[in-house]
Amino acid sequence: MLEHNNLSREHEDDKSMYTAREIAKRHGSLSYRIKKNKACYVMMAPYFILFFLFTVLPVLISIGLSFTYFNMLEWPTFNGWGNYIKLFLEDDIFMISLKNTLIFAVVTGPISYILCLLFAWIINEFSPKIRTFLTLIFYAPSICGNAYMVWSLILSSDRYGYLNGMLIKLGFLDEQKLWMQDASLILPCLIVVQLWLSLGTGFLSFIAGLQTVDRSLYEAGALDGIKNRWQELWYITLPTMKPQLMFGAVMQITQSFAVADISIQLAGNPSVNYAGATVVTHLLDYGSTRFDMGYASSIATVLFLLMVGTNKLVQRLLRRVGE
Repeated sequence: MLEHNNLSREHEDDKSMYTAREIAKRHGSLSYRIKKNKACYVMMAPYFILFFLFTVLPVLISIGLSFTYFNMLEWPTFNGWGNYIKLFLEDDIFMISLKNTLIFAVVTGPISYILCLLFAWIINEFSPKIRTFLTLIFYAPSICGNAYMVWSLILSSDRYGYLNGMLIKLGFLDEQKLWMQDASLILPCLIVVQLWLSLGTGFLSFIAGLQTVDRSLYEAGALDGIKNRWQELWYITLPTMKPQLMFGAVMQITQSFAVADISIQLAGNPSVNYAGATVVTHLLDYGSTRFDMGYASSIATVLFLLMVGTNKLVQRLLRRVGE
């Protein structure tokens, strides 16, 4: 009789565990979460629909078109890996533009990211009124509509260009430099302009993230042995604002890989010996001028994969912040 009761109890325990497992599995399912948070999903549905139609779907279509020949007049014809073979083995201009884009990304990406964080950290220490004024001053170049016209005057190749005139007056130059006509000077000049324009949305996100840090954490950190401001930054400030750090990293990566307007406005398209060519300018050449949309889609796909891979690498690095 006792053995029978023990078996019955074990059977009931197994049954209850099985039921609990099923309930947990059901509650963790997507359909259950949608039913439970139906109102939230309904309110987010317009954004999801627009995001899918105008972001996800075009990316998928572009990847599909990259395996075709499509001149926008005839129906796309499948050509397999032909576009990618031509891209990497036959297109010398693409290799030049890819090299320039990687140089842009490696130089301007980390430097502009660090500058955004550093300036935001310094500005955050001022009073609210001064902080607002300084934020406007640093953010203004990224939204300045006449930025390219200003830099065209600065980098003008005659003696009346601001940079040439100043350097000649100070005795650093004997004659004017052809800043935007010399292939060896085009890329460095474009990098400088890009850095000048880099304090944009990521900079604002860092300012906002610093405002959300709880001041009591610094007091607790002082009790735990944190001795200086750099330790506060590494162990308290940066881990607290990781979402803003990730957002700023995504914005900087996108900005550094998608350089095009600066090159076109200052160096022209095509530039001298393609010294200022980037992947995006090459993409615009085939997509907007030659209307070879299949080949342009293959260029866009390569750029998309570069951005995704870089974002994954940056995410892995940012996870180590504060360790």
